[in-house]
Amino acid sequence: MKKIYHLSHIDLDGYGCQLVMSYTPYEIHSYNANYGTEVLERLNEILEAVKSHHDDAIILISDLNLYPSEARMLDNEVQQLCDKGREITIVLLDHHGSGEESAKKYAWYYLDTSRCATKIVYDYALEHFELKNHEPEWLQDFVDVINAVDLWHQEDVDNFEYGKVCMRLITETRELNRVMFNNEDRNYKLTLLKQAAALRKDAQSHIELDAAIHRFKKSFFIEGKDDTLDNLATAKVVSLLGDKRDTMTIYYKGYRGFLSYGVGNTSIIGNGFLLAYPEYDFIVDVSYRGTMSLRANNGVDVSLIAKEWANGGGHPNASGGRIQGFKEQFRYDKVKEQIEKIINKNESVAGTLAAKAEA
Repeated sequence: MKKIYHLSHIDLDGYGCQLVMSYTPYEIHSYNANYGTEVLERLNEILEAVKSHHDDAIILISDLNLYPSEARMLDNEVQQLCDKGREITIVLLDHHGSGEESAKKYAWYYLDTSRCATKIVYDYALEHFELKNHEPEWLQDFVDVINAVDLWHQEDVDNFEYGKVCMRLITETRELNRVMFNNEDRNYKLTLLKQAAALRKDAQSHIELDAAIHRFKKSFFIEGKDDTLDNLATAKVVSLLGDKRDTMTIYYKGYRGFLSYGVGNTSIIGNGFLLAYPEYDFIVDVSYRGTMSLRANNGVDVSLIAKEWANGGGHPNASGGRIQGFKEQFRYDKVKEQIEKIINKNESVAGTLAAKAEA
């Protein structure tokens, strides 16, 4: 059975597509993107994954339109793989009229503006991905909820009102960073959607769901003693950061640091990480705009690091600055490349100055 590499949008409809596909019997590797440069970045990430394996594959794209240059690139790359004997197919299921030009050119581009992407994927999966034998009994009704709110069918009152709450459920679910923790964040959102689907019983269920959102979120994070959502989420993030130590450790002038991206709340999460993993001298979190926040626990003076890296400053255990020329990234490995260039540059300058001083 072919592997499916599924790229979808980051709103309710986009995650609804992935909720549907989670009930098919395929091995699915999921990705998400917002519009703009992230779409091309994720397509390249998928192509890298497809090229690194020798299995047949389906590249499934939902709730995202591709502009002609993006569609051309993807089609050319897949055709090259097929010319080498691979069996790779593209399936794009979307409802945005802005994809009409690409849809007219490529047979794999299915465009239908009368249904939301979740409903298109649902109908397609029934026919092509063996969904019929695996779907839960509530799935079709929940697809109708997403369809009503995504296409703004206010006349479908019950589905529309419930869909509005589900839409907010996704947009206000920000406890996990989707660049650092893409799989965990997606699982979080899909878990919440499944809980929301199970709660729907009658015309007043949207009110019940509105009141239950906080409880649903806490239930995802709690692993023992109850606490506030903030504390539970912080503990989870610190644990997830710890799981990624092998790939996210950096070194600077003999000090061991941890590099995170877009996590935020560095005072709480950063200090929590340093207490949980005392072998680290500092942690630095870089924002999407290139501002960085450093924390230490008396292991190193991070105000000096902030000054050397970004002409910043602050206190020995809490400092920050802005990295000049930082380019926003949608992949952690590319963020780390930028930071390691700064590290190497500063260590090289320090080495040169030391050599001159000795001479």
